[in-house]
Amino acid sequence: MKKIKKLAAWAALMSAGVAMAQSAPWAPPQNVLQLSATGTVEAQQDLLSMTLSTSRDGADAATVQSQLKTALDAALTEARKNAQPGLLDVRTGNFSLVPRYTRDGKISGWQGTAELVLEGKDFMRITQTAGRISTLTVGGIGFGLSREQRAKVEVEAQTIAIDNFKQKATELAKGFGFGGYTLREVSVNANQGPPIRPRMMAAEAASKMSYDAAVPVEAGKTSVVVNVSGSVQLK
Repeated sequence: MKKIKKLAAWAALMSAGVAMAQSAPWAPPQNVLQLSATGTVEAQQDLLSMTLSTSRDGADAATVQSQLKTALDAALTEARKNAQPGLLDVRTGNFSLVPRYTRDGKISGWQGTAELVLEGKDFMRITQTAGRISTLTVGGIGFGLSREQRAKVEVEAQTIAIDNFKQKATELAKGFGFGGYTLREVSVNANQGPPIRPRMMAAEAASKMSYDAAVPVEAGKTSVVVNVSGSVQLK
């Protein structure tokens, strides 16, 4: 009997606690300000990506594939002579072989494409190597930031973004009649920027380039942006 009374009393106490919790109004945060700031740094592009390619046509798929392989092997042999990590990295690109069809849907031949990509920070080494490769022609040129350069510039942009955030928070706090603020939460995001997209060159212009000559290139600048956003407690 005593045990039943204790259980009943416990249940009544729990019910009362739930009722009080449900009836108690939820107080939203007071004097909290949401804001964001950015830091932008312009940097010189120091990474060159050059795509060399060739195409072949023929009635037999195996023959076209063999011709592409021969051209690519010769290009790789020449490119590897000057390859050096970071300065000139060599890798193969797209290698495709597709059929050509007649109007009635029958295969009339095959067309294939092979690519070689030269990428790195030594522009002269890359362009001279490209000029020595006779089995492929330059199909596209793109510029970007190396990993080291991007990391360095991101630190600079991040410092600017944080300073801008703090300055904005201080000004807004004073504008609303408060003496200062404390951080509640904050996030920092860097704009990684688009990947290097080679600018395609006209086939006619590429075919007129003399071999064993450096391909002329000119790098530009790009912007690295870091965004700082979050909330502060005005006080």
